[in-house]
Amino acid sequence: MSATPNDPPRIVAVVVTYNRSALVQPLVARLRAQSRLSAIVVVDNASTDGTGAWLTAAAAAGDGAPPALHPVLLEQNLGGAGGFHEGLRSAVEEHGADLVWLMDDDGTPDEDCLELLLAHRDLDFWGPVVVDQERPERLVFPIRLPGGTRVVHELADVRGAAREGRIADIVIPFNGVLVTAELARRIGYPRSEFFIWGDDHEYRLRAEAAGARIATVVDAVVRHPAVGELGTPMMFGRTTYNHSPSELKHYCMARNNVVNLRDYRGWAHVVAFLAKTLWFYSFTRPSPARLRLSASGILAGLRGDFTGHRRFLR
Repeated sequence: MSATPNDPPRIVAVVVTYNRSALVQPLVARLRAQSRLSAIVVVDNASTDGTGAWLTAAAAAGDGAPPALHPVLLEQNLGGAGGFHEGLRSAVEEHGADLVWLMDDDGTPDEDCLELLLAHRDLDFWGPVVVDQERPERLVFPIRLPGGTRVVHELADVRGAAREGRIADIVIPFNGVLVTAELARRIGYPRSEFFIWGDDHEYRLRAEAAGARIATVVDAVVRHPAVGELGTPMMFGRTTYNHSPSELKHYCMARNNVVNLRDYRGWAHVVAFLAKTLWFYSFTRPSPARLRLSASGILAGLRGDFTGHRRFLR
């Protein structure tokens, strides 16, 4: 049963994990220390490193006090997109969440992260800044400030641009973001067919299109490992490109990004993405193989074919 306006909200954390038992165990311990949480749902994407067995044992060893741990053990790897689809659905439909706190297994929220987020309950979809765990003054995911083209990489710049402790219309999902159950019921769950890359961005775009109130709370922090070459400069520093050494991630990025651009921004943005991809792998990081892989992913996205990533999982 949902909370009444005078009751504290029922908050359910959702973590999606795959073969990262060494990371998910301390994260669950951190979440279990959060007095505001009612439950923790951990979606295991058919890990082969013993994660599922550990989650089952940890849930059984609980003393019944909140937050209770609820493992969701998938029979096959559905990627982050499928994991968050299942996790958000479970939190809302099975565990009666009013608010859902969504996060990957490789980010660690500061102890006061949730409390700081909850000070902004007038929002529908909001989250913390995500900083490099080794260099906490740096953002892991650069933020393009609203109303212009300025992209910031430093925590100090984000905080300097904030108004009343937050930056409106910007959020970095799914890294410690809060989503209201009302919004989830209204717009649905993440697109599981995306597998990885772009599903979080699509969910934000869908929320934005539905009129959701979105923001980043600049004093709330999640610490996250560096992500390598995300945001690699190109075109003489005029723009950036999300290069990944992983063929699976690049294929899904090319496929899912063209779908998001077509559906939410229009064909002009699709053409611009095609031009950036051509430039990047012709001049910035020349690679005929990557151009072929990009074309394969882009064509799959335009056809609505979400099966091609499976060949990288064998």
